[in-house]
Amino acid sequence: MIDKERTSKQYDQIIAECRKVYLDKIQQYGTSWRVLRTISIADQIYIKAYRIRTIQEKQQQKIPESLEHEWIAMVNYGLIALIQFKLKDDERIDLPVEEALSYYDAAVRETKDLMHKKNHDYGEAWREMSQESLVDLILTKLLRIRQMVRNVQQADVAEQIYSNFQDIINYAVFALIQQSEQHEG
Repeated sequence: MIDKERTSKQYDQIIAECRKVYLDKIQQYGTSWRVLRTISIADQIYIKAYRIRTIQEKQQQKIPESLEHEWIAMVNYGLIALIQFKLKDDERIDLPVEEALSYYDAAVRETKDLMHKKNHDYGEAWREMSQESLVDLILTKLLRIRQMVRNVQQADVAEQIYSNFQDIINYAVFALIQQSEQHEG
């Protein structure tokens, strides 16, 4: 199987796991995440990414929760950010489950399409990257988002924030693919 097909299949498998967690959380808490602003979502992802980085640097962890959960949370919070952009004029807090899933699936399709385009141009370079680099890139994107949120008056800043969240999602998916390959190998 060529890399593009393999990547697409792996991407779908990872997203299926993330979608299951998203659905479980909606069934447990509803769509309470609808109250989160862009900066709050960025901060939630920051917390997850920073925990991974700290554990990578200290090479030990004291909370037994796996890092896989942190990567999945970054994917889901990133997708929630994209959904929030789409629903910016919709003030509802409680979305029906099917509608919340529909928005999730649409955001995944759009983000996966971006991944395919970038993989074409970059030749799937992420496969040679370390988990440390992936988390550092995510942290960089988050710091950029924080700066852009401060400059929200600029015309194209919303599009830039949106694309940074898409990159974060894809980096987190890549990390999860790498981890699944390590477990298989």
